[in-house]
Amino acid sequence: QVQLVESGGGLVQAGGSLRLSCAASGLSFSSHSMGWFRQAPGKEREFVAAIDWSGGITVYVDFVKGRFSISRDNAKNTLYLQMNSLKPEDTAVYYCNVDVNRATRKAGQYWGQGTQVTVSS
Repeated sequence: QVQLVESGGGLVQAGGSLRLSCAASGLSFSSHSMGWFRQAPGKEREFVAAIDWSGGITVYVDFVKGRFSISRDNAKNTLYLQMNSLKPEDTAVYYCNVDVNRATRKAGQYWGQGTQVTVSS
């Protein structure tokens, strides 16, 4: 049974940083591409970033380029999202996902429970 557990969210002032983590179990983590999505209140869930199985290829949505960095530690079965220069519009619940299609940015089947990120102005 695939389990994804996000952590690291919280309340931060604009311009601040947070590092999200996603601990994965029940799968061969190093064989799967991974990604992050987010959902703000009243909005649809949207793609944020994705990374291939090795960590060598990353893809970002335009509005986070240069501010967010996705990475992974296959030895620890953990996915990360380093978020810098946070803006109030980054406020959302952030979810990790397995088997994100980097080309289409379409999500895979499995989701975590999400972690809340709130950026105050």
